[in-house]
Amino acid sequence: MGSALVRGWLAGGIAPASINIVDPTPSPALVELAASGGVGLNAPVGAAPEQVVVLAVKPQKASELADALQGLAASGTMIVSIMAGKTLGDLERLCPAVSAFVRAHPNLPAAIGCGITAASASAGCNADQRAFVARLFECVGSFEWLGDEALLDAVTGLSGSGPAYVFYLADCLTLAGIEAGLPAAVAERLARATISGAGAMLRQDDRSAGELRRDVTSPAGTTEAGLRVLMADAALQGLIGRTVAAATARARALAG
Repeated sequence: MGSALVRGWLAGGIAPASINIVDPTPSPALVELAASGGVGLNAPVGAAPEQVVVLAVKPQKASELADALQGLAASGTMIVSIMAGKTLGDLERLCPAVSAFVRAHPNLPAAIGCGITAASASAGCNADQRAFVARLFECVGSFEWLGDEALLDAVTGLSGSGPAYVFYLADCLTLAGIEAGLPAAVAERLARATISGAGAMLRQDDRSAGELRRDVTSPAGTTEAGLRVLMADAALQGLIGRTVAAATARARALAG
């Protein structure tokens, strides 16, 4: 995700010279990204602290960050974390010299510039810092501020894990197409194109999902016949609700 963010920042007009990637063991792909993008990679830390430090590491590595942050962060620095399960309180304990923290949750489509990120900020973040965070994540998709940090667990359950739910739907549609007699490769291409096309309509059309569904559903037509099964007794709605609730509960447990 860190590499995806850097690519998005470069595409969004963030000056390459203002970015320095710190990774003790960079992968060949990261070395190539730094070289092709003109960004720093493990460049010497200057005398002045960084204005913004983005933590894009596994949460298990959080305890190893304290020493590294000593030379990077000071009272005027803002720390932005995309570490799953690490709260604003955890960040404050990790770097007590800093007062401005942001906890952000981007999702997988950020890698292709179509993500959605939700974030919560500490009281120490000023308006300019919040605006800069919004700009950073809008480079890789859409962005939402949340006033209550606790809601980020629900974000994880919905948009964080959501791409996997959609991929599973594509699997199910593919299998259904095969069972209906389509060749497997054709069924998969149809399922992929149907989901990506519907997603593009949701992105570009201001009408609600319900309105779009009703618009494509002709009375007594084929879509209505299929939806009658899909929507029977609100079974799918309940299943999706339990799915998001389970992922949300797991996010809370990991954070706890």
